[in-house]
Amino acid sequence: MKITVQTTIHAPIEEVWRAWITPEDIVQWNTASPDWHTTRASVDLRVGGAFSSRMEAKDGSFGFDFAGTYTEIIPHRLLAASFGDRTLRVEFIPVAGDVTVRETFDAETTHPIEQQRQGWQAILDNFARHVERKG
Repeated sequence: MKITVQTTIHAPIEEVWRAWITPEDIVQWNTASPDWHTTRASVDLRVGGAFSSRMEAKDGSFGFDFAGTYTEIIPHRLLAASFGDRTLRVEFIPVAGDVTVRETFDAETTHPIEQQRQGWQAILDNFARHVERKG
């Protein structure tokens, strides 16, 4: 099953794109709740290149790597990737001076669909706040 989340960001496409692909930015916005954080991120922005984010509970009780490989890149428009046997598609859609970011991904089977949707939406909302604060 595919899940889609999206948000609209009040910033130029260049700023939105840069914040999405820059590890120093990723560690600032990539969290679903205040008790988690991303301790490191890496991006090799090319088809076949890898990306990775280390996400950890702030109390040290749990952590995991979210990692994958880019399968398609259209600068300022689209990033597609695979991670494990799942896929992710991130669209950057300019709309009247703003940018809508739409993520579509394959659901996993461990957590309920709505929990996955809420978690990914929370991260995307953090991304929007980060970009708008910087602008």
